[in-house]
Amino acid sequence: MRFNIRGENVEVTNALREFIIKKVDKLEKYFDQQILSDVQVKLKVYEKDTKVEVTIPMKSLVLRAEEQHENMYAAIDLIVDKLERQVRKYKTKVNRKPRQVKAVSKGDANAVQLLEQEVDTLELEDAFQVVRTKRFNIKPMDTEEAILQMNMLGHQFFVYTEAGTLETHIVYQRNDKKYAVIEIE
Repeated sequence: MRFNIRGENVEVTNALREFIIKKVDKLEKYFDQQILSDVQVKLKVYEKDTKVEVTIPMKSLVLRAEEQHENMYAAIDLIVDKLERQVRKYKTKVNRKPRQVKAVSKGDANAVQLLEQEVDTLELEDAFQVVRTKRFNIKPMDTEEAILQMNMLGHQFFVYTEAGTLETHIVYQRNDKKYAVIEIE
């Protein structure tokens, strides 16, 4: 892993840098291969609080977590715990999927997934202001994996390519805590 550690209102000392690298490097034990990505770490200090954000983009998933705490070192410990939980949850889902596919093929293969389309009407404002642009690669995946990615990122929606059809879909969480998928025609 290559680390990009930036501080806002705080100087990133060698001790702090080494502590972050030592803690985040522990995540490599969950993967078969070495992680070859840039780990983005943002440290922010407010009057009585600190905030740590860590983003690790990888080929199959993006690990992201943020934590606020009075102590910077405690926040780093907490954020590594969050990232470990995300990795374990992802690995469990990925390892469970082949077993589920076999079970479905042996049983009733006529499962129907109902997707509800919702349209929200928005009042148009006089001017639209774009404050951020993001670029990312869309990897083919199924709806469950897209929901998992969305939850791990803490986003309200997730754009993905359906593995079976190679069509672009958007998944989001509704107000009733259930999920919905928008299929693009």
